Amino acid sequence: MRILSLACLIAASDFAQTFTADPLPNPSGNGGLQANWSAAPRGGAILSWIEPSSAGLYKLSYALLQDSKWSEPRTVATNRHFFRHPAELPEVMQLSETFWMAHWVEMPQESSEAEFIYVSSSTDGVHWTQPLMAHQDRRPVEHGLVSMIESGKNEASLFWLETPKGEDGPAYLMRTVVSATGKEIKEEPLDMDVCSCCSTAVANTAKGLLAVYRDHTPADIRDISVIRLDNGRWTKPKNVHADNWKLDACPVNGPAVAAKGDRVAIAWFTGADDSPRTQIAFSNDSGSTFANPVVVSTGHSQGFTSIVLDDDGAATVSWIEQGNDTSRLLVRAVDAAGVAGPVFQVATGARAALGYPRLARTGNRTLIAWGSSNSKILTAALHK
Repeated sequence: MRILSLACLIAASDFAQTFTADPLPNPSGNGGLQANWSAAPRGGAILSWIEPSSAGLYKLSYALLQDSKWSEPRTVATNRHFFRHPAELPEVMQLSETFWMAHWVEMPQESSEAEFIYVSSSTDGVHWTQPLMAHQDRRPVEHGLVSMIESGKNEASLFWLETPKGEDGPAYLMRTVVSATGKEIKEEPLDMDVCSCCSTAVANTAKGLLAVYRDHTPADIRDISVIRLDNGRWTKPKNVHADNWKLDACPVNGPAVAAKGDRVAIAWFTGADDSPRTQIAFSNDSGSTFANPVVVSTGHSQGFTSIVLDDDGAATVSWIEQGNDTSRLLVRAVDAAGVAGPVFQVATGARAALGYPRLARTGNRTLIAWGSSNSKILTAALHK
């Protein structure tokens, strides 16, 4: 796999912000999987990943990118049964100078569907607490597809899915609040019928938390919904847009969200109308309402999207698209008015090898991480 030069795949509109990509070698080891980004309080970005440790087990590691320099990689947890599905991205976050939190999903037995969410905390990013299970339910069913965010002083909220009756029953969207020690403060259900294998996403807006996920109806409509924490109470779930995608299966293709103040951008994949596509919608009122979506994909989209917002309200979105012989990792800017710029091809590779690419925004730079066929995590800095 390689980083490609600028590829303007469609005719440029009046919004002509294009990209270049500079390779950004990172300190992850061989066999690295499930790369994820989070923002650091003093600027910079935290890259987390898992890699082999010993005897078929894995470890969760991270490194801080600050002023174009990487820290030495540090280990959060080692010799664990990490669930290595590309959608189950672990995450390491620094929420304050003395509050670090990490989450991941474990699958103790490959022959079982049992998946459990764990968290660990730290005061310095070096010494981590003994992992604790992040949910009350201990049954051997699926718990996972986690997104995490700071939700108060010395606390974090995890949004995740539970399938208490297995794949044949409904999946629940749940929220767990944990303290700085990793102990659970409370747990609450938010939606009692959601798509069971699509990842969640969450952002902090000017009006509070905004959770984003693929919803589900008894008629098997699987569109993207949001739920907001408004004055201490959760609103009812609301579709971002009525795609009316009917599918009697789970697409394993969750949404992405970014927010700055009242400005929110959500990107997602849909196969509605037999037209596989990745699209984006903006909100200027913290996710209460959304404008009509803008389609950013130009061919047969495979989804697996990520998104970030610039200070001026423009978004950068990534997705994977089917090429002639392989899959392509693409990015595109969409300005504050919803006008999309040219498409830039970051990399090509087998769909499974590319993983779930992730974007991050730090200072005036946009970063991207993805997988490769030689089991090495690749990263690059994108420039307009």
